[in-house]
Amino acid sequence: MGVTRASAKAGGTCQTELEFPPAAVRAPTTSFSLRLSLRSLHNKRLYLAAFAAVLGNFNFGFALVYPSPVIPALEAHPSPALRLDQHTASWFGSVFTLGAAVGGLSAMLLNDRLGRKLSIMFSALPSAVGYALMAGAQGIGMLLLGRVLTGYAGGVTSASIPVYISEISHPGVRGMLGACPQIMAVLGSLVLYALGLALDWRWLAVTGEVPVLMMIVLLCFMPNSPRFLLSRGKDDEALRSLCWLRGKDTDYAREYEQIKDSVRKQSPRISCVEIKDPFIYKPILIAAGMRFLQQLSGVTCILVYLQSIFKKTSVILKPEYDAALVGLVRLSSVAIAAVSMDKAGRKILLFVSAAVMLVSNLTMGCYIHFMPASQNGTTANRTLVSSANLPPEPTNYITLIPLLATMFFIMGYAMGWGPITWLLMSEILPLKARGVASGLCVVVSWLTAFTLTQFFLRVVEAFGLEVPFLFFAVISAGNILFTGCCVPETKGRSLEQIEAFFRTGRRSFMR
Repeated sequence: MGVTRASAKAGGTCQTELEFPPAAVRAPTTSFSLRLSLRSLHNKRLYLAAFAAVLGNFNFGFALVYPSPVIPALEAHPSPALRLDQHTASWFGSVFTLGAAVGGLSAMLLNDRLGRKLSIMFSALPSAVGYALMAGAQGIGMLLLGRVLTGYAGGVTSASIPVYISEISHPGVRGMLGACPQIMAVLGSLVLYALGLALDWRWLAVTGEVPVLMMIVLLCFMPNSPRFLLSRGKDDEALRSLCWLRGKDTDYAREYEQIKDSVRKQSPRISCVEIKDPFIYKPILIAAGMRFLQQLSGVTCILVYLQSIFKKTSVILKPEYDAALVGLVRLSSVAIAAVSMDKAGRKILLFVSAAVMLVSNLTMGCYIHFMPASQNGTTANRTLVSSANLPPEPTNYITLIPLLATMFFIMGYAMGWGPITWLLMSEILPLKARGVASGLCVVVSWLTAFTLTQFFLRVVEAFGLEVPFLFFAVISAGNILFTGCCVPETKGRSLEQIEAFFRTGRRSFMR
């Protein structure tokens, strides 16, 4: 056998030229391979690259729940040009998701043309402009345009960041790092809720510029995805990137050859004929189905209208404090999922998550339906936004039930159907279709979210608040069935093993 040489130079960290001896000589012992693998896991540069990318998710979470404290403030705004009624409040809450759907659609092209990293960096421009428009808004039009632009940026990052994270991650920590986008999105929402206790709505928009600037600066120094670089024929750059991510004292060259072999077997572009191949359409259907069911479970509606829901149910604490408390619970739950995902597995967490959401939504729906109006605060049973002008009602400790039900719903969602849906999307999609398919999944997700958030207030006005929650409970039951029938277990598997499973249907590849 011949001798193969590969040089790896990245920022002065991988300057040694490596010579690979014949296979019989270079086959390492199990313990030696384990030591090299552990060195890869301890390389801090991998975590720095992941952190730089997921700052985009922090910004996404911040922007998503921006209406929660702002809608009540703008309902009572002295200027008619900025005052929200039910119609404009509905658009202010939902138009973000419409922008996110357009962003996901454009990410289908951006991911494959610019690459994952540059697509994330590109999202900073519409995000910064959107926050500036909201901070200086003189009318509802500027507010809506700002929401559309920040939503567009969120759609691009939603499709790009999970793919970037999965492609740079070591299989041993891919579950943990794959949960980081959701953790940062939750942290962004929590920071928004906390700042909403002290800052005016304009200053909240100004604050949103900070993570955008941090992200763009840090990503300038991060490498692109080795898999993307190999798919573009940039072999040397891909090797340097992998060396930087794994460390020069690791067996990154072996992983490089495995990735290169996997990329070599695939055509650079997906054709219409190939879409009929189960290897292509099955993972796409699973990923899109999970994104569709995730949004139908009602999480976006609940997060966007959280303070209004708490006002309606007259929970003991002030709605803004309830929202911050729910955000804290959500963050803790996602952190638990991140730690347990690579130990317990994806499917068991999805089962537990859907079951908790089912019970929580049933509890909320039954509470609103059966409790008297004097106890559940439903004097204005048919509206949410106008509840800001209702006279105060006597509080009853039984009104802790909607707070606890909402906390458990968010906890259940954040332990499974929140982070794992994003992670599985990036794991199971085939490399040749990953850019396009991830964008398609985001489009499906945010068009569903837009429809729900747009019609949520109208359904509440027409039928009462219990109807949406009972609908969300039915969807959560469907999530359990979908997980059992369609979702594969990917814990501890390399992306190449997962692709082999869908290509051949042989479960031996997943062991």
